[in-house]
Amino acid sequence: MREYALTFVIAVAVTYLLTPFVRRAAIATGAVPPVRDRDVHSEPIPRMGGIAIYGGFAAALLISYRLPHLQDVFVYNTWRGLLLAGGLIIVIGIIDDRWGMGPIPKLAGQTAAAGILVWSGVQMLWLPLPGTQLSLGPWLGALVSVLMIVVTINAVNFADGLDGLAAGIVAISAFAFFAYYYVAAVDQGFERQSYPAMIAIILAGVCIGFLLHNFNPARVFMGDTGSMLIGLMLTSITITVTGQFYPDGRTSVHGIALFLPVFLPLLVIALPLADLVLAVVRRTMAGKSPFAPDKKHLHHRLLELGHSHARAVLLMYLWAAIIAFAAVSLSVFDTPFVVLTVTMLVAACAVGLITLPRLRRRSAARARASAARAKAGDREPNSPPSAASSSGSAE
Repeated sequence: MREYALTFVIAVAVTYLLTPFVRRAAIATGAVPPVRDRDVHSEPIPRMGGIAIYGGFAAALLISYRLPHLQDVFVYNTWRGLLLAGGLIIVIGIIDDRWGMGPIPKLAGQTAAAGILVWSGVQMLWLPLPGTQLSLGPWLGALVSVLMIVVTINAVNFADGLDGLAAGIVAISAFAFFAYYYVAAVDQGFERQSYPAMIAIILAGVCIGFLLHNFNPARVFMGDTGSMLIGLMLTSITITVTGQFYPDGRTSVHGIALFLPVFLPLLVIALPLADLVLAVVRRTMAGKSPFAPDKKHLHHRLLELGHSHARAVLLMYLWAAIIAFAAVSLSVFDTPFVVLTVTMLVAACAVGLITLPRLRRRSAARARASAARAKAGDREPNSPPSAASSSGSAE
């Protein structure tokens, strides 16, 4: 655990220290796009913060290579593939953040990066199904893995709509993955120093390090450079963890713990993923391109309800944490009723927090109406005589 803690600190520190330099480089190279109609910030903010995230990731990974208890993790070339795929994503992101890139070339670049990751060994070999497991051949496994990587990259990219939103929910996901794998390793006797646990703690570290500059009011955005990179890293953990639990009887992992590696990233990014699906449906039904921008995303609706920028982000964090750690708790503890009860209570509180501005507006409206009626009642005894009585007295 000490090696993981050191790796986490390195990832946080390097990313935090690199971000101001990247910010200045973004300003110098003109990667400060003007404010668009759908944006929620009022002044131009420099992008390309993903370069600092990649720097923190590479530094933590290379330093971990020298730690004695983590050297066995680097026996396979998976980490080299992740570095290479991440480098390609960074190049694509820089081009998009600085000059803009169409959806088709960007999708092609994402697919190429996913192919590099699969080629390095990050591949889904089987899928858990109720009561059984579906074994995937090399070609189908590669296709499913590429598809999963590309979908997750774009879902995280969609989540990058408010200051600190994408970095925060991915950090929560990474912490949940680390907790899940470490507890499972202790329980099942796996090697605790492993690739998925190491990448998860590095991912959490780089997200936290960048979040210190990116939380509202943000001084720099990660841009597509960063959102696509952390989506790539998140999927790398997902697929690799799934491969740790073989359905051949060598482990006693069963139940929700068997399904968790596949569904946890989808559960954590459930809101951005739902936002992605709703956006595609909404734009298609309106006769627009699925890639056409608008201001009807979930974070826009939270702002319309009356939440501040920071509060909307914190609410999204809360929901991501509820979903992620409820799933992890169900796989770890043997008391599902207690876990579900606590989850439902916390979720009910979260719903209350979402509706709080509307309730406050209604309460304020009722108070104003009551005050107006009371004021009208106070004036009634002193009201001037009617026109009829005035004319009668005149006669």
